[in-house]
Amino acid sequence: MRLLHSSQVPGPLPRAEIQSVLEGVSSDRLREWVQKISVPRHFRAQPETNQAIARWLAEQFQRWGYEVELQGTLRNVVARPRTKAFEVIVVGAHYDSVPETPGADDNGSAVAALLGCAEACARLGRDTPVCFAAFNCEEDGMWGSAEFVAHLGKTGPRVRVAHILEMVGFASSKPDSQRLPTGLPISLPPRGDFLGILANQTSGAQLEYILGQARAYSPRLSVIGLEVPLGAEQLLPVLARSDHLPFWNENIPAVMWTDTSEFRNPHYHRLSDTPDTLDYGFLRQVTQVLAACVLEGMGGQK
Repeated sequence: MRLLHSSQVPGPLPRAEIQSVLEGVSSDRLREWVQKISVPRHFRAQPETNQAIARWLAEQFQRWGYEVELQGTLRNVVARPRTKAFEVIVVGAHYDSVPETPGADDNGSAVAALLGCAEACARLGRDTPVCFAAFNCEEDGMWGSAEFVAHLGKTGPRVRVAHILEMVGFASSKPDSQRLPTGLPISLPPRGDFLGILANQTSGAQLEYILGQARAYSPRLSVIGLEVPLGAEQLLPVLARSDHLPFWNENIPAVMWTDTSEFRNPHYHRLSDTPDTLDYGFLRQVTQVLAACVLEGMGGQK
């Protein structure tokens, strides 16, 4: 396993046009989106709310000029640029929640970051080859992302990399606020105020690319990346708990962005996972780094 920090990876010189767009990412707007989505919305337990959130997401993407479809039987919300491309970047996050829970961090924070990135791309006015996907049924076993990947295999373009967002809004500077998953042979800082990036060997070059963009465009945000060997998720199931897994299963480069879930956030899968528990300054920085990675286009090593 390889552990890297954004301070260890050289970053590019920031570009003024991208910096200007990133400054437009609003903490207040991210908060509004989290508040909108933070209602119980499980696929089976709350089907009406689940469908309403899907429609609302589609409306946001359409407002920014993307072509949108509610894909498949599970209603993944998929937004694409109007210009077709042979190769795309995917940015994905699941929009469902555990039954009865508001799911502000899990996974409203990630959906807000996804929307913030989509809006930033639209503001730049560039036909960036990026596909935004809000997956359903992650909480039922990654069904939505598995359906999305299967669809890609039939008709979709080649995926350069998939950025999968899984809980990115909770941060704490308190001592010992960060715990380590059992069995993971690494060490982490004791304070839960960093963004985590998980990659495997197929996506290791993209991991370094993300860390470089973070250093260039958001140097105050601490970002820690972990690259694991191929197949490590079979020995350590904690590495296989989100929508990056269907991509890994098909050898598609994918990285997971996370605040480390229950290893930091005490509200994980609880009724207390509400919008007021999140750190919107932290979420803004995460969204800015994500947008920088996408707006730099097809950067990174092949």
